[in-house]
Amino acid sequence: MIGVGKIKQYANVLDKPLSKGKQEVSLSAFAFLFSELVQYNQTQVDNIAELERRLEDAGYAVGARVLELLCHRDKGNRRETRLLGILSFVHSTVWKVLFGKVADSLEKGTEHEDEYMISEKELLVNKFISIPKDMGTFNCGAFVAGIVRGVLDSAGFPAVVTAHFVPMEGQQRPRTTILIKFAEEVLRREASTYNRIVKR
Repeated sequence: MIGVGKIKQYANVLDKPLSKGKQEVSLSAFAFLFSELVQYNQTQVDNIAELERRLEDAGYAVGARVLELLCHRDKGNRRETRLLGILSFVHSTVWKVLFGKVADSLEKGTEHEDEYMISEKELLVNKFISIPKDMGTFNCGAFVAGIVRGVLDSAGFPAVVTAHFVPMEGQQRPRTTILIKFAEEVLRREASTYNRIVKR
């Protein structure tokens, strides 16, 4: 008999559960779309700094949405409240969802208390990009820096996030380091939270 099994019908698309679904996107499709994003923004600006800022702004919107999705899907709408917790979340969970693997390293800056670095030997957005000589130090990692800033800002950890190339011995291509410099208010909040825990 046809139609014996029950198929649950949803009256509204908003009633459907947020399943994980297919998690991979074709690398060639991503590379094409990202290339178009860079080319479009390149026609809208006059210098490299402005191009990187526009890529960072585009990444910021992605980061805010990624945080909402991951918090709803994986954490039961709970968010990280501690500095090391959110950094670990970005370094592992966010990176794994976006790039299919955990970031190569997460380090605390040695010169400043408020700086942390996420390093990636071969960042996906820089992997297929060849930069013309006239564009100098242009770094497509600004898009990923924007994603990280979007996640952190949306989680209540405002920071200045920038992408930098760091030369490596014996490697033709430099690694990309995402430098995170947290706002003073984040460090004060972290210190007060730590003091409350210690006093218990």
